[in-house]
Amino acid sequence: MARYTGPACRLCRREGIKLFLKGDKCYTDKCPIDRRGYAPGEHGQGRRKKLSEYGLQLREKQKAKRLYGLLEKQFHRYYALASRQKGITGENLLILLESRLDNVVYRLGFASSRKEARQLVLHGHFAVNGRKVNIPSYRVKPGDVIEVREKSRNNAKFKELAELAADRAVPPWLEQDLEKMRGTVLRLPTREEIDVPVEEHLIVELYSK
Repeated sequence: MARYTGPACRLCRREGIKLFLKGDKCYTDKCPIDRRGYAPGEHGQGRRKKLSEYGLQLREKQKAKRLYGLLEKQFHRYYALASRQKGITGENLLILLESRLDNVVYRLGFASSRKEARQLVLHGHFAVNGRKVNIPSYRVKPGDVIEVREKSRNNAKFKELAELAADRAVPPWLEQDLEKMRGTVLRLPTREEIDVPVEEHLIVELYSK
């Protein structure tokens, strides 16, 4: 299946919550889910049907995939890896997703959305431990230093992002240095520190069938 290229706000309306796929627009009164909180499509304003157990599980999986911008094959690969690790599979899954380079770039405030972070990483604007990395799925580890490459720091886009990042909270498992446009992974996050509206146990139940 090809990557979704349609309106990002349509995905938020389908899930019934803000997925923050459009960056700063999601924080303004221009956000479509605030103006049209019903599902998209011809019958979107009709009464929502009560979802079956499978329907609830499927919606949670779709929500997580859309939050992190993954296709089914990629997402299932993360689930398979999480299920082989020690601990709770659902929590392992979210920690793996949070450890993606594009997500860390977003969490550090160097992109207004995960989609934008993915694009910036692909274009080679970031380095990990001094080496250029243009793979959005690159898994960061504790101690890794992620920084905007020197030749990109004078770019008007990054100057704008630096100003916006000053007002954004950075999770406690990351350390941000806006002056040097870099961040450090202090440790991997705990489930309590991952503020995504996903009930991961439903995803595990879906894949366990």
